[in-house]
Amino acid sequence: MEIERKLAERPHTVESIAYLFEAQVLTVGGGNLWVPAPPVPGAHYIPYVLVGNLLFVGGNTGRLNGRPHLYAGKVGDHVTLEQAYQMARHCALNHLAIIKSAVGDLDRVERFVKLLGFVNVAPGFTKMPQVVNGASDLFIEIWGERGQHARAAVGVASLANEAPVETEVIVQIRD
Repeated sequence: MEIERKLAERPHTVESIAYLFEAQVLTVGGGNLWVPAPPVPGAHYIPYVLVGNLLFVGGNTGRLNGRPHLYAGKVGDHVTLEQAYQMARHCALNHLAIIKSAVGDLDRVERFVKLLGFVNVAPGFTKMPQVVNGASDLFIEIWGERGQHARAAVGVASLANEAPVETEVIVQIRD
């Protein structure tokens, strides 16, 4: 598709992604950030649960605005480490969309508590932490020390719809 080709050429520029997806550009921490529409759950669950000041955000596979995965398949086979890193970053963008829909303003994020990442791996692939860094790096780029979090990066035999990565987060919210 033309969109995927353009994204592959310039995957993280706010202007190109916002233009392609008619996305929302927000100012967070003094910088601009592109945030897609929140993903729609694909099964019988809700996208988040707020308990006290902790927001538990369910897993997503990095499909932006309902479009197919930019890359699909096993990391280390059909998907490169760099492509999987980008998909983890897409997961993080979706988490931001869900957080914004849950609490109204990303400035209410006090800190990221935990990130759990699942990587759809080919036999012998062991660089799951480098893949999940795609999400971790984005949170730290935006929130600095408040974006640092506890984390697990787990290799799995498969993910839904051949997604290369799935992540979920727990976030502390300000009152």
